[in-house]
Amino acid sequence: MEEKEQKENVLQERDHKKLGPELELFYIDPVVGKGLPMFLPKGAIIKRELEQFIIDEETKRGYLHVHTPDLAKLELYIKSGHYPHYKDSMYAPIQIDDEQFMLRPMTCPHHFQMFLSRPHSYRESPMRIAELAQLYRYEQSGELMGLQRVRTFCLADSHIICASEEQAVEEINGALDLIEYVAGVFGLTYGVDYRYRLSLGDRTNTEKYYKNDAAWEKGEGLLRALLVKRGAEFFEAKDEAAFYGPKVDIQMKNVNGKEDTAFTVQYDFCLPERFDLTYVDQNGEKKRAFVVHRSSIGAIERIMAFLIEHYAGAFPLWLSPVQAKILPISDAHVAYATEVLQTLKDAGIRAELDDSNETLGKKIRTAKMEKVPYTLVIGDAEVASKTATLESRDLAATQPDTKGKIGQLAITDIIAKLTEEIKNRS
Repeated sequence: MEEKEQKENVLQERDHKKLGPELELFYIDPVVGKGLPMFLPKGAIIKRELEQFIIDEETKRGYLHVHTPDLAKLELYIKSGHYPHYKDSMYAPIQIDDEQFMLRPMTCPHHFQMFLSRPHSYRESPMRIAELAQLYRYEQSGELMGLQRVRTFCLADSHIICASEEQAVEEINGALDLIEYVAGVFGLTYGVDYRYRLSLGDRTNTEKYYKNDAAWEKGEGLLRALLVKRGAEFFEAKDEAAFYGPKVDIQMKNVNGKEDTAFTVQYDFCLPERFDLTYVDQNGEKKRAFVVHRSSIGAIERIMAFLIEHYAGAFPLWLSPVQAKILPISDAHVAYATEVLQTLKDAGIRAELDDSNETLGKKIRTAKMEKVPYTLVIGDAEVASKTATLESRDLAATQPDTKGKIGQLAITDIIAKLTEEIKNRS
């Protein structure tokens, strides 16, 4: 019984719903509404870092980032088929003059309309349209949970327009490569922190799924063969597909053991037909395009929830809201500490100064509770030599005998060390 209670306490200490407010990352304001997270300054920093990370990485891999509106006319979602299939999880239409608009629950209709804005050649394929899009879904109250299940979220979304099924399979493979790279940067291990699920349709459920048995068989077969070729262990789940095609879902568990989809890659044989997505081939003839939907990092809110729990709030340096805290031992050291603070900020390091009247021991304990990666202690010796004594949160955890102390270093050396660690996302 005691062992079970200890385990529950450990899990609770990692729960993002507890850590988020404690570390001043986010909170849910009852006046604003359920499922509508409010990001505090520190949480907003993590959110921006994740967004910039994935934009930079996708751009390097040939993705074209765009920006589309948060709402659209209802007829767009009727055209795509999302309204009849997903209307229960969509917000009610907004009447403006004589037209009805919807807060968007997904971006694919916007991206397809953008593709249709001009003719396209086979030479442009694959066209990887990407967006960090704010989406809105009316989740049931009982399903809402911290950042993991919310009613508005930012999705790192993409729709890849392909010239052939073979090209679509190559793009799915590339999307999985990107997802595994992202997971590796976060320190997530396949088979331990996440796993693949091949999500299949149900031929008998014509209300939920687009009716085309041959296309379903082929699409599911293509994804299954790809996963086997990659040598990835996976499991299959019937009736978990999107209405327009099968998908590979990357499943992660929260601290309570509940599994959710973090990222996804979907094969779509339905919407290219609904939107008449075509390109001109090398013979000058119009051909039907194929589409891959994918999310490389998932919803920013959901991945933040997973990462808060994975790191227990002790984020790696590049993601930490405060990367270094400067701790003057007494008021006599504050002037120099303030100079060091500005030097670090000028170098692009997120730093704070603790110039409170507390003892050094209390300042160090506060920095530890805030899970700050590095502290710079400044006393008489440091002022005289224009240095700081650097201490590391992670070194203290892995080598307790050192108490995290790295040593007295020149400020330029400290900046070089931290900058390199940030750059490498180590």
